[in-house]
Amino acid sequence: MSKKFLYSLARPLLFSMDAEAAHHFTLPALKRAAALGLTKLAGKPAADPRTVMGITFPNPVGLAAGLDKDGAFIDALADMGFGSIEVGTVTPRAQAGNPKPRMFRLPQAQGIINRMGFNNGGVDAFVANVQASKFYQERAGVLGLNIGKNADTPIEKAADDYLLCLEKVYPYASYVTVNISSPNTRNLRQLQGASELDALLSQLKQAQARLADQHKRYVPLALKIAPDMDGEQVKSIAESLTRHGIDGVIATNTTLSRSAVEGMEHGAEAGGLSGAPVFELSNTVIRLLRAELGDALPIIGVGGIMQGSDAVAKFEAGAQLVQLYSGLIYAGPALVGDCARALRGKQAKAH
Repeated sequence: MSKKFLYSLARPLLFSMDAEAAHHFTLPALKRAAALGLTKLAGKPAADPRTVMGITFPNPVGLAAGLDKDGAFIDALADMGFGSIEVGTVTPRAQAGNPKPRMFRLPQAQGIINRMGFNNGGVDAFVANVQASKFYQERAGVLGLNIGKNADTPIEKAADDYLLCLEKVYPYASYVTVNISSPNTRNLRQLQGASELDALLSQLKQAQARLADQHKRYVPLALKIAPDMDGEQVKSIAESLTRHGIDGVIATNTTLSRSAVEGMEHGAEAGGLSGAPVFELSNTVIRLLRAELGDALPIIGVGGIMQGSDAVAKFEAGAQLVQLYSGLIYAGPALVGDCARALRGKQAKAH
């Protein structure tokens, strides 16, 4: 039986539940299926290796951060055929996140609004989960670890949180993503401003050099940015990325825009909007970045990939890899293979 058919049976049940409850039902169910060897039956996309940030990715389709915030389901997710798994966002100390309900589906727009607020068990528990995974132990693939700041850390002390997390996750990561673009931690996006970003990137690069020396291994740093920026802001970020020698950029996180979902049920909920409504916004940022960066550093395209042709559009905008999240909720796990097939042999378009 095909993945598409099986998911078409499961989806009505999942969509009858509260969105966050469905999330907490699905991942443990996936883990149980993986323990029984059932997820291995699904088959993986054929190898289509890409070297990005100095890392060889088995295929260009990755899992975006946010689905597995604590790194507790890495092995089960790896069986879905991703070319990379990114887990987190993790913060130094455990935090509950924002009050529930805090995740809402908008099926007519194929969108999701969330205001989770970096709910996670803290970096020590996160690292223990990563270490316990077979995926890490067997170096079975590319593992991105995504770091953030605690909600109650003042924004002027944000760098301390990122540096602490970087120190702790560095030995276990294929690459580390610095998330400064979630709309659900107050003032976090201020870190995208020119002077704040310069100060943060400068400290992170110094720490990266020291950690590379200490662990005898260079772990690339990627910055995850928001879609809600104009050309000048994107230009400023691109200049900072190249000036500090950051290894990659992930474009983009969720949007605060509601123009695509006005008048819909849940359309006015606070939080970040993901899924199909962020597709064009993210593509615009990717195109602007590619125009500014040239080939200076790679772009990982995220936002609104609901089918294989959407992944191709990210490459045409200038991305070298893509990541999925909300599309998996609407299309199911078959989306991974659909995107991998559509991208077979394709390269980012130069701009």
